[in-house]
Amino acid sequence: MAEAVWSTDTGEAVYRSRDPVRNLRLRVRLQRITSSHFLHYQPAAQLGKDLIDLATFRPQPTASGHRPEEDEEEEIVIGWQEKLFSQFEVDLYQNEAACQSPLDYQYRQEILKLENSGGKKNRRIFTYTDSDRYTNLEEHCQRMTTAASEVPSFLVERMANVRRRRQDRRGMEGGILKSRIVTWEPSEEFVRNNHVINTPLQTMHIMADLGPCKKLGYKKYEHVLCTLKVDSNGVITVKPDFTGLKGPYRIETEGEKQELWKYTIDNVSPLAQPEEEERERRVFKDLYGRHKEYLSSLVGTDFELTVPGALRLFVNGEVVSAQGYEYDNLYVHFFVELPATNWSSPAFQQLSGVTQTCATKSLGMDKVAYFSYPFTFEAFFLHEDESTDALPEWPVLYCEVLSLDFWQRYRVEGYGAVVLPATPGPSWNRVPFGKGCGACWTVWKGSASRVPFTMCW
Repeated sequence: MAEAVWSTDTGEAVYRSRDPVRNLRLRVRLQRITSSHFLHYQPAAQLGKDLIDLATFRPQPTASGHRPEEDEEEEIVIGWQEKLFSQFEVDLYQNEAACQSPLDYQYRQEILKLENSGGKKNRRIFTYTDSDRYTNLEEHCQRMTTAASEVPSFLVERMANVRRRRQDRRGMEGGILKSRIVTWEPSEEFVRNNHVINTPLQTMHIMADLGPCKKLGYKKYEHVLCTLKVDSNGVITVKPDFTGLKGPYRIETEGEKQELWKYTIDNVSPLAQPEEEERERRVFKDLYGRHKEYLSSLVGTDFELTVPGALRLFVNGEVVSAQGYEYDNLYVHFFVELPATNWSSPAFQQLSGVTQTCATKSLGMDKVAYFSYPFTFEAFFLHEDESTDALPEWPVLYCEVLSLDFWQRYRVEGYGAVVLPATPGPSWNRVPFGKGCGACWTVWKGSASRVPFTMCW
């Protein structure tokens, strides 16, 4: 009896899996709903003229030996890229003259082995693997609208003949690619075949031969049940989706004898055993451990750690410019004063600096001297109390702007001070000066951190 609910959603479903795709197993069940074979009528004997024996309606064996009810339903489990031959391929490859490629001869040998071992296990359900010369025309001729006068666009025409396949490995000769990386004069066919994101892709079609019982092996009766595509990233595309709790899919054949078929697709891939899962975890653990060792080797052993219980301050600054001064040929003398309590700096560290002498440039009503002088230093703060009140003082930057006249005499144009920022990140500061009307712009990026890591911007 046919199910009342049919599954009409024949769109694609996308899955992602880290397991090898060779473990994929699908169970396909195909069943005919309306039968095309006729009842064999036999006259009743010894039961009266108006009586018919019930055995008259019993299906009779065919010439091949199987009963018609066996042809009404078929169920088979198919693995990834498992080749199941159709009746058309069996008839074709038995003729050696039809074999042209090495794959054809391989199929011929497999078919001969199947014939010697009792025949193939499938009747109507078969497969086309990624190596077969098959293209689903429905994917290329699919209409985007319901209009009868729909005309394919330029993009559809160009993409119609593009089929994404596995990327071939280019030959190497002495570490140099044989093929050219850049094609200066590409042909139209080259552009059509290469102007597409070519993700490595493998395709498999699960087919069904829905012809009459005695007419199997005709191309016109072939129908696509399911299409599977798998790329190198573990993405599995199934069209249509697995049946699951939904109703079966239906196929209605065309022609004089319209027949209705239903089929289901279920994922019956075996679950991983606990031993396999444990082995996989050990493999991933070993892989991540090796990768961690590789990253550690890139960092090296010279990476300096902060002293436990210490705050380490890095300052990367720049004396940008000075403006508003009367004289030319300016330069800046600056130094950092550390608080006397619990602050220290390395012995090689210089906490002072002098910029180059810079001529001024007119900018509106002011004269500006651009120094762009970078400086950097680091300092430590040692204290047992890590509360916010444990830093009563913070380093101070003192700046002094001087000028150099024609007689090589030095004049103090101004001076000022600013407290270094206590928060990490970039900061612009305008240092006011106590003499004259000038100002000096400085910018720095600083950071502070506690054990066990050090941050530096």
